[in-house]
Amino acid sequence: MDFGNGGEVKSDINVTPLVDVCLVLLIIFMVVTPMLQQGVDVLLPTSAHAEKKAGKEADLVISIKQDGTVFVGQDWIPDSKLPKYLKSEHDKDATRVVMLKADKRLNFGKVRAVMKAANDAQFSQIAILTENK
Repeated sequence: MDFGNGGEVKSDINVTPLVDVCLVLLIIFMVVTPMLQQGVDVLLPTSAHAEKKAGKEADLVISIKQDGTVFVGQDWIPDSKLPKYLKSEHDKDATRVVMLKADKRLNFGKVRAVMKAANDAQFSQIAILTENK
């Protein structure tokens, strides 16, 4: 204890360690947050009856943007190479689940074509991702 001139107790709080911890936590959240989302960011359709299903890290995330471009994970795949690419992914692990993220402003014909390519590649489980209303 540090007694001042008049015999008083000095009670100052050192906030430097607190600020250091807060800055480290902020940096960790800034680095980890972009990694939480799988696939490419799209505007998902809404549904009143959507079921929450926990995804696995091994799931194959296929994203279809508004302009019709298809991404598997973060990789852009041309339409002509999509069936062959999906077949090679199926051959790596046949138990994977396909998670389909399609922009709600997209024509459904494109979604149907991607689903057909996944079905032709012999994936047995395809889930369409939506947001709850």
